[in-house]
Amino acid sequence: MKRLQLLNRYYKMTQFYSFLKDTAVKGGIVIVVFVTILLALEYFLLDFNELLNTLVATYSPPIIFSFFLLSETVLGLVPPELFIAWASKSETPWLFLFVLATMSYVGGIIAYFLGNRLFLIPAIKNHIENKIAIHIVNLRKWGGFFVFIGAMLPLPHSIVSLACGLIKYNFKQYLLVALFRYLRFVIYAFIIFQIF
Repeated sequence: MKRLQLLNRYYKMTQFYSFLKDTAVKGGIVIVVFVTILLALEYFLLDFNELLNTLVATYSPPIIFSFFLLSETVLGLVPPELFIAWASKSETPWLFLFVLATMSYVGGIIAYFLGNRLFLIPAIKNHIENKIAIHIVNLRKWGGFFVFIGAMLPLPHSIVSLACGLIKYNFKQYLLVALFRYLRFVIYAFIIFQIF
């Protein structure tokens, strides 16, 4: 009990709760805006169902999965929600969703090792430390909770993973907490699969 009280006090002092609240609010806004834009585009401009069906018919799953892995490794170039929508149009949407979640998890691991190895070069280390400085500070303060936030919320998972590699965050603990990435994909799928 005393340990929990100390932990709670530490999180209050380091403003973890404020950060969590701000991230949740921003994440919620991002989700609402994303869904609103998709629905508006669907209603006024595009037929997303037809577009997604065309993607399914035109590109083989290995090509889409490879592109997604690249995106999830290199700074989260494309929002995973688009790929979840694509998965909804496949013959086995939940299997495709599992593969996407696995690609995201593996992409994070690759980013972790990139962070661990690339930063042996001082010029690259200094440049990237400056670019993701706030994430490094938060990771040092909050550890596993910050990895959890990166796995669950619209904060780019690859950037958090890169930061973990940079500061040599415990790899086993990173692997364990990053598993929440699967939960995020399932939660988002329940929403996106209903839309598409």
